[in-house]
Amino acid sequence: MSSYVIGFKEIDKTKLMVAGGKGTNLGELTKIEGIRVPEGFCISTDAFKTVIWEIPEINKLLNELSILKAEDRDKISKLSSEIRRVIEETVIPDQIIEDITQFLSQYGEKNPYAVRSSATSEDLPNASFAGQQDTYLNIIGIKSILSHVSKCWASLFTERAIIYRIQNGFDHNKVCIAVVIQKMVFPQAAGIMFTADPISSNRKVLSIDAGFGLGEALVSGMVNADNYKIRNGKIIDKKIASKNLAIYAIKEGGTRKQEIEPDMQNRQVLTDEQILQLESIGRMIEEHFGCPQDIEWCFENDSFYIVQSRPITTLYPIPEANDTGDHVYISVGHQQMMTDPMKPLGLSFWQLTAAGNMYTAGGRAFVEVAQMLASPDTRGILLNNMGQHDPLIKDALITIIERGDFIKSLPDDQKDKSPNKANKVMLSEEIQAQAGNDPLIVSTLIESSQKSIDILKQNIQTKSGADLFDFIQEDTLQFKMSLFNPQSMGVIMAVAAATTWLNENMKEWLDEKNVADTLSQSVPNNITSEMGLALLDVADVIRPYPQVIEYLKGMQEDNFLDELGKLDGGQETKSAIFSYLNKYGMRCSGEIDITKSRWIEKPKTLVPLILSNIKNFHSNASKRKFEEGRQEALQKEQELMEQLKLLPEGKQKAEETKRMIDLLRNLAGYREYPKYSIVSRYFIYKNALLKEAEKLVQASIINEKEDIYYLTFQELHEAVRSNIVDYRIINQRKEEYKLFEKLTPPRVITSDGEIVVGKYKRENLPTGAIVGLPVSSGVVEGRARVILDMKNADLEEGDILVTAFTDPSWTPLFVSIKGLVTEVGGMMTHGAVIAREYGLPAVIGVENATGLIKDGDRIRVNGLEGYVEIL
Repeated sequence: MSSYVIGFKEIDKTKLMVAGGKGTNLGELTKIEGIRVPEGFCISTDAFKTVIWEIPEINKLLNELSILKAEDRDKISKLSSEIRRVIEETVIPDQIIEDITQFLSQYGEKNPYAVRSSATSEDLPNASFAGQQDTYLNIIGIKSILSHVSKCWASLFTERAIIYRIQNGFDHNKVCIAVVIQKMVFPQAAGIMFTADPISSNRKVLSIDAGFGLGEALVSGMVNADNYKIRNGKIIDKKIASKNLAIYAIKEGGTRKQEIEPDMQNRQVLTDEQILQLESIGRMIEEHFGCPQDIEWCFENDSFYIVQSRPITTLYPIPEANDTGDHVYISVGHQQMMTDPMKPLGLSFWQLTAAGNMYTAGGRAFVEVAQMLASPDTRGILLNNMGQHDPLIKDALITIIERGDFIKSLPDDQKDKSPNKANKVMLSEEIQAQAGNDPLIVSTLIESSQKSIDILKQNIQTKSGADLFDFIQEDTLQFKMSLFNPQSMGVIMAVAAATTWLNENMKEWLDEKNVADTLSQSVPNNITSEMGLALLDVADVIRPYPQVIEYLKGMQEDNFLDELGKLDGGQETKSAIFSYLNKYGMRCSGEIDITKSRWIEKPKTLVPLILSNIKNFHSNASKRKFEEGRQEALQKEQELMEQLKLLPEGKQKAEETKRMIDLLRNLAGYREYPKYSIVSRYFIYKNALLKEAEKLVQASIINEKEDIYYLTFQELHEAVRSNIVDYRIINQRKEEYKLFEKLTPPRVITSDGEIVVGKYKRENLPTGAIVGLPVSSGVVEGRARVILDMKNADLEEGDILVTAFTDPSWTPLFVSIKGLVTEVGGMMTHGAVIAREYGLPAVIGVENATGLIKDGDRIRVNGLEGYVEIL
């Protein structure tokens, strides 16, 4: 058998590097009983290597290409043209021509063929590369086929293919291309079939696009297509498009566009019977490949032919349950302001400390809530909580409930009758009274937590090996009990309830919206807002020393503190930064993932923020900012009291409002402390585990300490106990993590894989307004700074921060901005809480804000009504 040409029937999934993605999948399709695949063969990657890699000029051009980035469009364009010219002008060796001719003789040399590129990097489970290489239809004759084979080889180096490879991390020198030669089908109809709905991602809904003639018209977007949706053998939706054009093959070779006759333009392309027959074929193919498929089909002479099948790479994976029941999963990341993927050790630690049944998918954590939604007793609590955390999650859950096809209400005898339901601590009289009369309740909770952290620091030092893991597991259990004790949860719930009470009643009595935003400014005991102000104090220490400032501007490494002592003011600077890191150094972006580098591990992260504070502020800015906010809150309180006393029953309304204001201001600072407490403990655990990792490195059991991040807590425990690590698992998870980084996690996903999207219901907005959730009152205009990574922050005072999400580590930026826009969040999430405390107008939960708003745009943020305008 020739190494240059191989028939479909000899190709299976092991031949990827020989036949490429398309050729391999066609070979697999021929092995499915009952599936018709047009006959053909594959010109292997060996032929490509023999011809192309032997051209001296190609190696030089590829080396030039390897150093380019995606933004080097002009250079890419020039190199692309040159490489393709060289390939298309290269003569194909006689042996390859002879092998191709021999295969063609089996199917008829004068028959028309499709000549299709099949790269080794396309049609894979994790990278489709769809449309990156070329396809040529209705090619007749050996001379024309050979010419188009060269064109297919050259198409590996089109601009779009080059840029796609750069963006997806594929090496130009390692990607090869095979070429599929396949007998043409001349269909009455053709199209694409997705075995999972590409819009909703529902794996149980199959979607078919259908048009007259060849499928190229659909793929190229030239014509509208009929769309049919089928679920479990039933057509659940049909959209019949107006179809004016079709592409048909010409007898002499090539293709042409043709207008469809008027009486055919609005006719359904496939009959209902044909639609269901095609669905059955799609499910057979999906079962064979073991994952949802994107399938190209043709219909000729009352038969369906399959000309391609590839995995659908855009679907978000479904969290895995232990049963086949209906489940609804909500994203933890959207509630915790961390939608990036987490490494396995990070996910397993979050499982140890979080409440509820946690599931994972795509490197993210999800909580299953179908049971809660089924019970009226717990449904209201869940929806109320989601309304505070992320209203888009709440709206998606309401959509699922109202549809009535997924969540069934429990019978009365199965409803939740637990005495410990969350509403027991919503706003008890005891908590109200204690909070209103005793401002020290928060201080007491904080002192207790800090004492617990100090004890942990001391006790963990004596633990090692398997004992360390038992100790950590027990400590997280005890900590979880304290974190979710009635008093701690009661304080947080009381703040939420007081906020709602004040906003609703002041709107009703005085027609003032969102007064709690102003009343929340500069509350005591907020560890996160104090962190942002404390970095202003660090800037005050450094400001008098120009030599230190210049040194920091050129700083590149994390050990920059070592050299500071030699400079005038260096010792003072070191002392100030170390003091800051001792209190806040365990924080970082994405801090709920224990594997993330902390500020104390990478202190250079703070340097741009410090320099920004030096540039944008004068001395004592932290005290001024805090006092300005406190005075504004006190002034608002006084205004409310005076206005309320003028109302009917004014004295009683004023007294009740005063009690709620005291409740809000006494307790609101605690809202940020539990997260600080969790992260503090995480850093202690992390240091202890890295000591164990160092022992594994010294024993040559792992290559580097950070490899433990790709093991779960339980797997790491076993590795320390047994001194055995399976590196195949670590390497596989490293590759998976790269894929997970490219995924966008859904807020809500069902066990069918359906992504249910929530919407804001808002009317009478300005034209072009981008809608979000109003979380901090006020209207502000300014320059948008779109920042996705804190280390890239270069803010001027008065800028408006636009980002995907903010967790506490972003707080030091808040002192420099005058408004906030995020894609994720709710009324009680971090960005909202700190924005209110700092008095920053904020709109959050703005879908695709970082895409719709460009860096440098002048925008208006309306934090009262909840929208953003690009001016």
